[in-house]
Amino acid sequence: MRITLKINLLTTAWMLLILILINIIVFILFMKTTVNMEEDAAYQKAKDIIANLHDNAAPDQIQRELTNNLTVHSYIRIVQPDGKTLYEVTNEKGLSKKIKGKFVSTQEAERRALVLEKKEKQVLIVRVPVKDVPDLKGSLEIGEELEGLETRKDILLWILGISTLLAVILSLLSGRWLSNIIMRPISNMINTMEDIEKSGVPKKITIHNETKDELQTLANTFNRMIDRLEENFEKQAQFVSDASHELKTPLTVIKSYANLLRRHGLDDKEMVEEAIQAIHSEATRIQKMTETFLEVASLEKDIELEMNVVNLVSLCQSILKQLKQVYKREMILHFEQSPILITADELKMKQVIIILLDNAMKYSNDKIEVFLEKNDQNAIIRVKDYGIGIPQEELENIFERFYRVDKARSRETGGSGLGLHIAQRIIKLHKGEINIQSKEGSGTEVELLLPAR
Repeated sequence: MRITLKINLLTTAWMLLILILINIIVFILFMKTTVNMEEDAAYQKAKDIIANLHDNAAPDQIQRELTNNLTVHSYIRIVQPDGKTLYEVTNEKGLSKKIKGKFVSTQEAERRALVLEKKEKQVLIVRVPVKDVPDLKGSLEIGEELEGLETRKDILLWILGISTLLAVILSLLSGRWLSNIIMRPISNMINTMEDIEKSGVPKKITIHNETKDELQTLANTFNRMIDRLEENFEKQAQFVSDASHELKTPLTVIKSYANLLRRHGLDDKEMVEEAIQAIHSEATRIQKMTETFLEVASLEKDIELEMNVVNLVSLCQSILKQLKQVYKREMILHFEQSPILITADELKMKQVIIILLDNAMKYSNDKIEVFLEKNDQNAIIRVKDYGIGIPQEELENIFERFYRVDKARSRETGGSGLGLHIAQRIIKLHKGEINIQSKEGSGTEVELLLPAR
């Protein structure tokens, strides 16, 4: 069943239920109000009759007074305390026969449904005690058919029925119109998805009217998702292009030396050694580059970190000790308190610090300083070098994959342009921040902010 049909049927059924409840309430209130009005009129008639009865009135005078107040399809009687009828006048004998006289000491009223002339009719009976006529002991009873009530009730039922029918028809029409309005953006989205499925090309939903509702929010969210998909497709294509470009150079070198060996053979030992060394160097470079590509690909997913308590002071001391022994560079660690603890993946954090120190060594010849600090919220790692620096216009691009500020120098130092991208991704996985400040010719300072333990 289509959603539009469901909406239409559900809204109509709900509307019908509400109308039925309202009709029942209206009918009950109408009947109660009308009967109360009839009761008040009958009570007033009974009181007027009693007021017109005089002391020592002759029976024919009492009979005449009762007859003068008789209405169509009614009876009036005076009932003695023992239940016997003293006086009675009627123009509806069937009605008076069906209702037995009753003496009351306080006024009362009742409504009965009686079958008269093979028809069910509503009858109102009121009884009022006669107190102001000393010689006449008993109660006055008036019974009459509620012909006006039956007519008005039929009219009301007819009006309520016609109104309900019209309301249901209008509800069906308005429900169809409303469901079409609600479903239009969803239908557009379905059509757009089907077009994307057939063509394989991402497309956005065209928003014709600014409705500012949940459906527009849904359409806007879908469009943002398409934007992100297109951006990811572009990044993927760019990644493949950049990776291919990076691999092209070492593969070209390897192929050239292989062709050289194939043409000249192995007689020239000096040339052979040079070719083997170049092939080995470029193959090693390809291996490292491939490992870096795999690292980037794994970090693009939300990998599960092995979180443990890490002392940044001891971690940095260990890293600096290793690098100073290998590269014979001056590296200084500054800290005012120890330990400085964070909760992190120790291997990943070590990788980030090595990436920053490696960049500092590549682009500077002077000393490298590492500062460790801690405040109420964050542990702070700052790596500062005094090298060539980064131009201001380049700072916003340095975290992009394969981006290098000085491409020629990076080739010489073996940079792939992926180090800072990997470092940024690892820091984000640790809910931290990485910031870079640099001035061309004066050096660079990289700051890591990590949630303190």
